[in-house]
Amino acid sequence: MQPSNICLRITALATALSLPSLAFAQSDDAKDLDNVVVTATRTAITADTALAAVEVIDRKDIEQSAARSLPELLRGRAGITLVNQGGLGKLSTLFLRGTESDHTLFLVDGVRVGNATSGLASLQDIPLEQLERIEIVRGPRSSLYGADAIGGVIQLFTRRGSGDAGVRGRGQARVGSQGLLEASAGVDLRGARGGVGVDLAHQSTDGINACRGFYDPNDFSTAAGCFIAPGTHLDRDGYRNDNASLRADFAPNEAWQFEAQALRAAGHNDYDGDYADNSDIVQQVVGGSVRWKASEAAQLKLSVGRNTDTSDNHVGSSFANRFDTTRDSASLQGDFSVATGHALTAGFDWLRDRADVQDPWTPFPPVSRGNRAAFAQYQGKLNAHDLQASLRRDDNDQFGGKTTGGIAWGYGFAEGWRVTASHATAFKAPSFNELYYPFFGNPALRPESARSSELSLRHDNGGWQWQLNAYHNDIDDLIVYDTAIFAANNIESARIRGVELTASGRLGAWDVRGQLGTLDARNLSTGGNHGKRLPRRPQRSARIDLDRDLGDLGFGISGIAEGARWDDVANTLRVGGYGTVDARASWRFAAGWTLQASLVNAFDRRYETTAYYNQPGREWSLSLRWQPR
Repeated sequence: MQPSNICLRITALATALSLPSLAFAQSDDAKDLDNVVVTATRTAITADTALAAVEVIDRKDIEQSAARSLPELLRGRAGITLVNQGGLGKLSTLFLRGTESDHTLFLVDGVRVGNATSGLASLQDIPLEQLERIEIVRGPRSSLYGADAIGGVIQLFTRRGSGDAGVRGRGQARVGSQGLLEASAGVDLRGARGGVGVDLAHQSTDGINACRGFYDPNDFSTAAGCFIAPGTHLDRDGYRNDNASLRADFAPNEAWQFEAQALRAAGHNDYDGDYADNSDIVQQVVGGSVRWKASEAAQLKLSVGRNTDTSDNHVGSSFANRFDTTRDSASLQGDFSVATGHALTAGFDWLRDRADVQDPWTPFPPVSRGNRAAFAQYQGKLNAHDLQASLRRDDNDQFGGKTTGGIAWGYGFAEGWRVTASHATAFKAPSFNELYYPFFGNPALRPESARSSELSLRHDNGGWQWQLNAYHNDIDDLIVYDTAIFAANNIESARIRGVELTASGRLGAWDVRGQLGTLDARNLSTGGNHGKRLPRRPQRSARIDLDRDLGDLGFGISGIAEGARWDDVANTLRVGGYGTVDARASWRFAAGWTLQASLVNAFDRRYETTAYYNQPGREWSLSLRWQPR
C-alpha cells in the first residue's frame, strides 16, 4: 500500500471518530488501519504504534461474541478481573491490573463517566447494543487524564453512522433463558456534509436468585453477605433496561466540524437486601464538540459533556434513599505537527462533580467539587525509536494541586520485533462517600498516588501477533475503612506486579485469540494484614477465543478461567477458582439477515466471583439480526 493511501485511510478513520489525525501517526509501518485508537495519547494513532498495552473491540467483535452485556464482553480479558453480584444487570466492578475497582477511568465518547459518591462507573447499566467500539488502555494515564487512571482507561464509543451518504437501518431481537427479552432498532441518515442517527433498545430478564448468604446479627462477620434475614428474598432478581442514543454531525467545510451525541439508559433492578431491595436507575451521557483545523499542521478541539447517574432505592414500594450525581466536563485541546515525525499536544480540562443524597437515616448534604488542569504531550519518531512524554497539573477544590508525568520509549528491530519501556505516575481523588458520608467519611483524606513501570516485547510476522507485558505498580495512601478511627483513612500501601501475554492469528481455518495473565497484588500496610493479598484479585487468569467462518455459517468457542481469590483484606474468606466454556453459532440465511445462537457456561459450572453471590448456570439465547451491508 502506498504511503499516501495509508494517510488517507487514517485521516478518514480519525474523522469518523472525531479524532485529531497527526502526521507522525501516518507511517509506512501501519498494518491494521482499522484499529486506530485515540485513548492512549488523546490523538489518533494505530494500535501497533502505541507505546502502551492497548486492545480494541469493534462492532464486529461485539456481535460475533454474542455477549449480552458490557461486563460479559470484558470478562477474562488481559489484566481485567470482573466481580459480579448475580448476573445480568447486577452490580459489576472491574479491577484493571490489580488496582482498585475505582482506579480505572471510564469515558463515553470522550465524556468522563462515573458515580461521584461511590467513585464507580455503572458498567452493568451501559447498554452494549448502543456501543460501536471499545478501547482498553492498560497502565496509568493520569498525566493525560488526571484522577482515576491508576490502572488504565477504558473508552466506550457509541454507535456511528456509515461514512456513505444515504439511509441505513438495522434491527435485532433476542430471546433466551431466565426470561431474557431484547429488541433494538436504529437508523442513520447521511448527506454529503453530515448526518443524524438514532438507536432504541430494550433488555429485560427475570434473573436468578443471586444471594446465597444471610446476615446473622449475632455474628458480625456475616456482614460481608447479602444483608438479608434467613428465609427472606429467596426469589429471582429481575432487571430491565430501556435505552436510546442520538447523534448528529455537520462539517460545513474542511476546516470546521461539529458533533453532538447523547446516550440514556433508564431501568429497574431487583436485588436482595433488608434496607433496600429494588431501584430505579438512570444513566445519561450528553456531549458535543467543535473542531477547527487551522492548517495541515494545527487544529483545535473544544468538547463539553455531562454524565448523570441516578438511583432511587426502595424496600418494596417504600422509599429508602436516592443517590443523584452529575459530572460536568469541558476540554480544549490543541494538536500541532511541528515537524515530520514530531507532534505536540496541549490543552486544558475542567471538571465539576456534584452529589445530592437523600437518606432519612444518614443525611448527606449536597456537595460539589471542581477540578482544573493543564496538560502537554510530546510524541516523536527518530529512525527506529519512538518517544512519548507527558505532563499534567491538576488543581482540585478539595485536595489542592497534583502533578503527574509519564515517559515511554519504543524501539523496532529485526523483522516485526519491538520493545517498549515506560514509567508514569498517577493518582486517585477521594470519592464523596469517602470524604463526607456520615459515620464513614473523612474530609482530611489525601489522594491515592501511584508509580508504575512497564516493559513490553511485541512481535508481528503478518500472520501472528503476540505481546508480552511485565509491570510493577506501587500505590501509596490507599483509602480504606480504618477501625482505629471508624472512618475512611489513608493508612495503607500496596505493591502490584504482573505479567500479561496476548496473541492472535490463524490456526488452520480458525481465528485464534488468547490472553493469559499472572498477578501478585500485596497489601504492604503495617499491622496484621502486611503481606496479605489484595482481595478479589485472582493470581492467574486466561481466555481463549476460537472462531471459524464457513461462508454463511460461523462457529465460535470461548474458554475463560480464573484462579482462586480472597474476598477480604485479612485473607480468611476464600472464593474458589473456576473455568467456563461458551459456544456460539451463526447463519447468514439471506442478504442482511443473521440468525445467531449462543450457550453461556455450557457445562453449567457453579461458581462465584465474590462471596455469597451466585453466578448464573447454563444459559441460552437465540437472536435475529437485520443489518444490510
